[in-house]
Amino acid sequence: MKSDLTQGKIFATLLRLALPIAASQVMQMAYNLTDMFWLGRVSSEALAATGAAGLFTWLAVGLMMIGRIGAEVGVSQARGRGDIVAAYDYSRNALYLSAVLGVAFGVFLFVFRVPLVGFFQFEEYKVAADAALYMGIMAIGLPAAYITSAITGIFVASGNARTPFLVTSGGLILNMILTPIVIFPLGMGVFGAAISSVASQMVVLFVSLYAIKRFKHRPFAQFDVFAKSGIVTQTMKKIIRLALPVSLENTLWPLLTIVTTRIEASFGAIAVSISRVGVQVESLTWLVGAGFGAALTAFVGQNFGAGEFVRINKGVRYAALSLIAWGAFVSFFMWFGAGAVYNMFFPHYRDYTEIRSLFITHMRILAVCQVFANMEYVAANAFRGKGRTVPPSIASISSNVIRVPLAFFLSLTPLGVLGVWAAISFTAGLRGVVVSLWYYFSLTDNPLTPKHERE
Repeated sequence: MKSDLTQGKIFATLLRLALPIAASQVMQMAYNLTDMFWLGRVSSEALAATGAAGLFTWLAVGLMMIGRIGAEVGVSQARGRGDIVAAYDYSRNALYLSAVLGVAFGVFLFVFRVPLVGFFQFEEYKVAADAALYMGIMAIGLPAAYITSAITGIFVASGNARTPFLVTSGGLILNMILTPIVIFPLGMGVFGAAISSVASQMVVLFVSLYAIKRFKHRPFAQFDVFAKSGIVTQTMKKIIRLALPVSLENTLWPLLTIVTTRIEASFGAIAVSISRVGVQVESLTWLVGAGFGAALTAFVGQNFGAGEFVRINKGVRYAALSLIAWGAFVSFFMWFGAGAVYNMFFPHYRDYTEIRSLFITHMRILAVCQVFANMEYVAANAFRGKGRTVPPSIASISSNVIRVPLAFFLSLTPLGVLGVWAAISFTAGLRGVVVSLWYYFSLTDNPLTPKHERE
């Protein structure tokens, strides 16, 4: 397995790394859609419950990014410098940090699951009860998800995206098989969906731990997870410094989404259901974008460590052209395929023309921002590969903060819930524009940028 990203054809190198990551992200989306597909056949209340609970488990991503980003940036830059010892230290410390944070946040969600769900003030008791149940079970699987994420970052930073793709895909396929079985033949409903997810996460964790120690294309010849000298204070501090801005960004985003979802909930459970399905379809953009972004972080990190700045800029351009084309495709699909998506996920409401029209309008509102969202992934991850994690986080946080007051104001107008969705689409596009311009001008107009990096 070629792990040196500073050599070879740039576009081929990016594709070799990006395609398995993007495919893994698409597999995750396919599972999410499958889960919602089956739950939608239980009831719209079950769909709303898991959607609301999923927002709180989404909060887990913020802390999860500390280990993942620490591994991707630290390991890739160290490998680019040829410092394998430092890369190994970053790997183990990112893994330890992820395990601690996963346990801590899992305990938090489990203990406070009822008051957290109460934030939405659902009028339907069944929705609130199922959401709390789903959240409590999913909290048990969070440590496994955290550790697996860090291991994936270690593999990707070392130039191997294929192994984590195969491991993760196996877990997702297992989950897709188990979910309909536990929901229908076993009659376990929302409870069964959560149990299926946690069981699959545990399987992925054990295989990932085995992979990093035994698989042929592992990042290091030896990897001792439980070594007594594993924790290096200075390395741990560097990981936190690198990843904290990204963690804050990814924590604030779901928090603000939770607030906007509460505004949506004031228009009824069906509005929340529409929003959750729309977001899963929209994830065609951000899961693939995040996949290419992770590849770009590793590519830029290794080349930055090696001083290959011209190669970095060419790689960023290739990634930008690829993701802009993908964003345009997703926009086209969301605009013209909304009716087919509605028929698939809302079979109980197929004859409700008003709800159908609302869903199609929602999808088309989101379609407007997809190209700009992909631009964000390119610029933000190019920044992160260089170890500059603050600029993209500032751009993202400032744009997201605007979302809540704008959504609240527009919800009071005749637009109603459409105003909330318009605010979401506008701020998502704004993030992409701001961070892209910031990255561009940091290369061309900033006198502090070295000349060779501005070429």
